[in-house]
Amino acid sequence: MEAIKIVNLTKKYKDLIAVNNLNLVINNGELFSLLGVNGAGKTTTINILSCLEKPTSGDAYLNGNSVLNDAFEIKNIIGISPQETAIANNLTVKENLEFFCGIYGFSKEKAHQKITMLTNQFGLTGVLKKKASKLSGGYKRRLSIAIALISEPSILFLDEPTLGLDVIARSELWDIINKLKGKVTIVLTTHYMEEAEALSDRIGIMKEGKLLVVGTIEEVLKQTNTDRIEQAFISIVKENKNEND
Repeated sequence: MEAIKIVNLTKKYKDLIAVNNLNLVINNGELFSLLGVNGAGKTTTINILSCLEKPTSGDAYLNGNSVLNDAFEIKNIIGISPQETAIANNLTVKENLEFFCGIYGFSKEKAHQKITMLTNQFGLTGVLKKKASKLSGGYKRRLSIAIALISEPSILFLDEPTLGLDVIARSELWDIINKLKGKVTIVLTTHYMEEAEALSDRIGIMKEGKLLVVGTIEEVLKQTNTDRIEQAFISIVKENKNEND
C-alpha cells in the first residue's frame, strides 16, 4: 500500500527551480532515502511533504491526504526531525519529552509510559536529568527523533539525521533507525552514501530538483555497472550533467 504518492511536484523560488516535476511512490513501512549534494532539493521536498511549504504546482498524498488540501490531517500523521534539531536547550531531556507529551494532550500516566518507552528505545535513560544544551550532537539527535515519535506517526521524516556526528555517534544512530524499520514509514535525506547503503530499502538520487534514479542499492549498482554506491552516485550525476551540457 502507498504511504506517499508524489505527482508532478514542482517548487520554484523566482528563477530557481528547487523541485522539478517530481514523481514518486513510497510504500508503507519502507525506509526511503533521498540522496543528493547540498541544494539538490531534498529538504524542500521534505518541507512540502510535511506541509511547511506549498508546491508551485503538482500535489503529493500522504495516506491519501493531499498536501494542498489536507494539511491538518497530514500534520496529525507525521513526525519530523529537522536538520536543526527541534529541542529546547534550556530544558532537561525529560522536560523536553514531557513538554511535547503535553502538546499532544497525553494524561500523566500515558506521558510517563511514553517517556519510559522512548528513553529505553533511544538510550536516553542516563541523561534524562541533563540539560539539552549539555548533550553531545549524537544525543541531541536521538532526543529530536524521540520527540518526533511521541505522537505515534505513521510517517517519519528524518532530514540529514547524522549531519555533523562523529563515526561512533553515527553508527549508534543507524542502529536505532534500523530498529524503527517496518514499524513506521521513514523518508530520510542524506548526502552520506554509506548511510543510504546501511539503512535504505530503496533510494532516490536527486540533482538540481530532479529525481534522476529510484531503486534498491542493488538495482542502482546494476544500472550503473558499478560496485559501490559512491561510484554509482557519481556516474548518475555526471551522466545527467553531460546530458544537460
